[in-house]
Amino acid sequence: MTSEDDIRVGFAYANVSNPEICTNDCWPGKYGEYKTSTALQYDTFYRKVEAWGYPALAKRPNRSNEIVAASRSSDVSFNNSGPMTVPKPVELFKLHLGDLGKGEKPILPKEISYKRAITDYLKEMVLTVPAEFNNQAKAIMRQCVTDAGLITKKLEFTTEPEAAAIYCMKFFKEQFTNSVGSLFLTVDIGGGTVDLTKRKMRDKHTLDEITESTGGFCGGSYVDKEFIKFIEGKIGENAMKQLKQNNYGQLQYLVQEFCKRIKLPFTGNPDDFKEYELDIEEVCPVLKQYVHGVERTILEYDEWIIAISFDSVKAMFDPVIEKIVKLIDDQISKDGELISSIFLVGGFSESAYLQTIIKEEFSSRVLNISVPVQPIAAVVRGGVDYGLNFSVIRSRVLKYTYGVLVNQVFSYLTDPIDRKKADGRIYKFFRMATKGSQVNVNEEFSNFFKPSVERDTSLKFSVYITTAQNATYVDEPGMQLLGALTIDLPDPELGFDRLVRFSLTFGQMEIRADAKNVKTGRSYATTFELNFSDD
Repeated sequence: MTSEDDIRVGFAYANVSNPEICTNDCWPGKYGEYKTSTALQYDTFYRKVEAWGYPALAKRPNRSNEIVAASRSSDVSFNNSGPMTVPKPVELFKLHLGDLGKGEKPILPKEISYKRAITDYLKEMVLTVPAEFNNQAKAIMRQCVTDAGLITKKLEFTTEPEAAAIYCMKFFKEQFTNSVGSLFLTVDIGGGTVDLTKRKMRDKHTLDEITESTGGFCGGSYVDKEFIKFIEGKIGENAMKQLKQNNYGQLQYLVQEFCKRIKLPFTGNPDDFKEYELDIEEVCPVLKQYVHGVERTILEYDEWIIAISFDSVKAMFDPVIEKIVKLIDDQISKDGELISSIFLVGGFSESAYLQTIIKEEFSSRVLNISVPVQPIAAVVRGGVDYGLNFSVIRSRVLKYTYGVLVNQVFSYLTDPIDRKKADGRIYKFFRMATKGSQVNVNEEFSNFFKPSVERDTSLKFSVYITTAQNATYVDEPGMQLLGALTIDLPDPELGFDRLVRFSLTFGQMEIRADAKNVKTGRSYATTFELNFSDD
């Protein structure tokens, strides 16, 4: 079972005959950590992967090569024919699966599609998915896992907040046993994303989802971005631009040093903080060749030391933590029901400062706020638990409204003229299940339909989804075609007197469509081939 945010990935596993869960803590270039970087280093012509994970990003500077670095960047290698450009690492590719605008998605090399990057990464290691992943993203991930040759049987999904809730239920077993019927909130705070979900203990062993999962892009990596902005203010915009372009590995090493020496130990208490002196000549010596003007004058006077104060670090954390607090407050305030516990999981949840702020903000409204042991591994371990026992999840909340296209005769009294088809018909949306509804696993939603044209010999059910709770037409903004099921409809002489029972069943993490001809008893079923583009 693997878990990803846009920054790091980890995995856990168990044998069904001996279900002791093991969490991987051995990665290339790293030991004793539960996740590694989501990054790939390709060769010159993008033919193969030369490094993945942490080694693909952070490169410790070699001071003996500093003079050489001034004449050629670390992204240039040489062969008998002369210099060859070594590609920058490919990273953050998983963000292409999220619901981000095109301008917000990371730029990938033209030689590498995000689907290939995901497939290549999975080939290098051996699935949970963020809450914001839609059915299209799951279909792409399923195909990538298949293309990577990792599975021979069906791939099952669970969401990251769901897996985190399962892990917390097991870890805080005694507390959950005494809390049957009460509500709790899991907050998965990773590197790039924060996922939240409100659940209820149905009994000692099963969970109900109460509100729709929510999330945001405000994880721990955004503190790193604030640090980079801080450094840019000291060295100048052009120097930072050249460092990113020419020596990305040293930039990543600089960030890793910040995380290890400043970010992780930061408690938010001034008494615990000792001003840190960042030695550019030691941590990122190549920067000296890029800094000019007044910034160079200041840094030379300070002997290339950048002092990082308590207030500076706090200013890096606060904008990110404010967004996380807002997400938690929104979930707690939904429906006005009391929350008995908040469980914080994910890598950034280990931040002492973040924990302090959350407890200060919500301890008067929530009795218990806890962080389990190994919170960074909560999702992968909970995902394995789910794989061993699917029945632990009894209900989920729908993120979409589901319905089918119905072909009706156009009415000048009720229908807009611009939606009239050339044959005098109009395509409307018949709602079958509504966004925000709590549905039990394998719960069925059904209705009866008849042919729209009297002598049709087949009937096509086109299933659409929308984030709107109410919709009338299938061409409304936000409406997406999920899939279609076509059935034979014999006996055209019977005209409209041919009923078909159509149903949608919401299984573990998939949707099944069934259609039954009431007269003949013949049944049809499918799980959808999802429609998606290669963007």
